[in-house]
Amino acid sequence: MQDEEANRFSARAARYAQVGARAGTVAARIARARLLGTSGAASRNAAALAQALGALKGPVMKVAQMMATVPDLLPPEYAEELQKLQCEAPPMGAAFVKRRMQAELGAGWLSRFSSFDLVPAAAASLGQVHRATAKDGTALACKLQYPDMQSAVEADLRQLEVAFALHRRLNPVIDTREMAKEIGERVREELDYRREAKHAVLYRNILAGAADVRVPGIWPDLSTSRLLTMQWLEGRKLLEFKDAEGSVRNKIAEAIFKAWWIPFSRYGVIHGDAHLGNYSVFGQAKNEHAYGINLLDYGCIRIFPSRFAGGVVDLYEGLLHNDFDRTVYAYRTWGFCGLTKDLAETLNIWARFIYAPLLDDRVRSVADGISPARYGRKEAFTVHQALKKRGPVLVPREFVFMDRAAIGLGSAFLHLDAKLNFYRLFHETMGTFSDTAVRARQALALAKAGLPLPA
Repeated sequence: MQDEEANRFSARAARYAQVGARAGTVAARIARARLLGTSGAASRNAAALAQALGALKGPVMKVAQMMATVPDLLPPEYAEELQKLQCEAPPMGAAFVKRRMQAELGAGWLSRFSSFDLVPAAAASLGQVHRATAKDGTALACKLQYPDMQSAVEADLRQLEVAFALHRRLNPVIDTREMAKEIGERVREELDYRREAKHAVLYRNILAGAADVRVPGIWPDLSTSRLLTMQWLEGRKLLEFKDAEGSVRNKIAEAIFKAWWIPFSRYGVIHGDAHLGNYSVFGQAKNEHAYGINLLDYGCIRIFPSRFAGGVVDLYEGLLHNDFDRTVYAYRTWGFCGLTKDLAETLNIWARFIYAPLLDDRVRSVADGISPARYGRKEAFTVHQALKKRGPVLVPREFVFMDRAAIGLGSAFLHLDAKLNFYRLFHETMGTFSDTAVRARQALALAKAGLPLPA
């Protein structure tokens, strides 16, 4: 059994060694298609790239998904294929799990639980989740990191540097250097489960007053830097509610909105991994008001200086009142450099698309009559064409996960086909923005969670 497990993870290492060759081959095909204008090549190359990366079923796939959510970083065909990738790493077997748990909690680890299921309940990009029961009967979820993930992540990030360099050569209208740094820093942070535990404590405190959003409690004495033990929250997958009553879908969407905007607008904190798998739904049939969401996975949390949150408000108010100078001020606050009037106007095209539901004081869906398959395509194409003439633009680090999370939220609302007055929800959640108040609340909340203030 031990040899079998060793072989399994030797195979994982071999697959990482192969990814460069696979991705490199596809990259060459992409470049050739670009140069020759080969008809129909985009879809075939996109599928080949997804297959090459998806074969790893590990952190490289998380990086690929991040790239897919950045508007116009990849052609639509590539973004669609990469977003289909799922976290399905090969599970660790029972014997290996026992050894990993012993390495984290010591020889008597099993006696610290009332029960522990050696068969994983779920697999993720960096580890797998096991159901367990605490001594007091509480249902637990134990997230156990796969071995040697630090080396795997570094290998992935080297591939990312290659991919971004290729992109800059073939499509230089977006300068991705700062984006690569930001993604690398956040992905490395996800390896530290003690940090993730503090993030969960932070969110549990921030959202304590939101009855329709649940955050799992943490068991520090059963957690390490590579093992995170938390409360098991019962729930169903979000996509199971696509055909639910409209009132139920709207209630779930409202809970998702609060779970994201309350931490950001009041504390300058965002959940940067807002994809569908990080939500589950709790509730009771025939009572739409009893529905809500479990907010899961706190590895990718971004804590901003309060001035960044202020930039979001400035951009919103600038768009709402057609105050161009205020939108320019917002972009500069975020770190966009060398802004000309034309370049700022180009950025505003994408900003109006992202902010559109929040600017419209009526009940509507996010897409508002546009096919979900075409949603955002026109704006992304327009921005890309304009940047060819007016760019390039260096995307600041802080912007990456803000934009990614906004797209993730929009995806959830699209799948639910939620119809809400997003304008009023935004204003109720935001309240009267004050940089000083955000800074004070943030300092107190971070101190309670044992986290440092942002630089």
